[in-house]
Amino acid sequence: MHSPFPGMDPYLEYPAFWSSFHTRMMVAIAEAIEPQLSPLYYVDVESRTYQSDEGNNELLIGIPDAIVFSRQSNPPSEEVPSVEESVVATQPRPETVAVPMPIEVKERYLEVREMGTDDVIAVIELLSPKNKRSGEGRTAYEKKRRLILGSETHLVELDLLRGAKPMAILGVRSLCVYRILISRSQHRPRADLYGITLQQPLPSFPIPLKPNDPEPIVPLQELFDHVYERGRYGSRIDYHQSVPLPKLSKTSF
Repeated sequence: MHSPFPGMDPYLEYPAFWSSFHTRMMVAIAEAIEPQLSPLYYVDVESRTYQSDEGNNELLIGIPDAIVFSRQSNPPSEEVPSVEESVVATQPRPETVAVPMPIEVKERYLEVREMGTDDVIAVIELLSPKNKRSGEGRTAYEKKRRLILGSETHLVELDLLRGAKPMAILGVRSLCVYRILISRSQHRPRADLYGITLQQPLPSFPIPLKPNDPEPIVPLQELFDHVYERGRYGSRIDYHQSVPLPKLSKTSF
């Protein structure tokens, strides 16, 4: 079953689906480019971990190993002490409460490395809500992004989320809701930006390597269709529900 949208499906931005979609897509990209690489390179699937205690259940839905607290629908009633008992029993009873537990949030990204030296040639990122929302996740990602942009490593950054604040890019004229940034180290500060609307198929794009080396091509729409089908999202998503926030605007199309 195919998505009813020609390219990116905004319903996948629901937290219940995004975590698994993110992981599946990163693995799919790694498997697509690996056969195209010369023996001089290899691809690593890396992960970073955040400790989050935001208490936002929407962010945690679909995250493996998330801790969930459930409320009893009919909590046991406490006996009301008599006047005589209330006078005698002055020792207060403890109230059952809960403390904010840190939730471990993992994000995958890819690194194309040089065989032998293990030097990181290119980093491929698919942004998550944690990266784009203000807080620890965005601060950590922005720091990493600055380090990459100040180095000899290429950056490929996919933003397939409409919500929250986009990453800083100068001179953007397009108002497209989805973006793919390809920053080649030798061309900085210039970079290539693919702007994508909901009515467009996802583009294919190259992964930069060392000069004069053949660059693998990521057939993003083909990979998306594969991930969508393997994840059986067509059977899991209720398309009668409204699109997740933010609401669709004219710039979405």
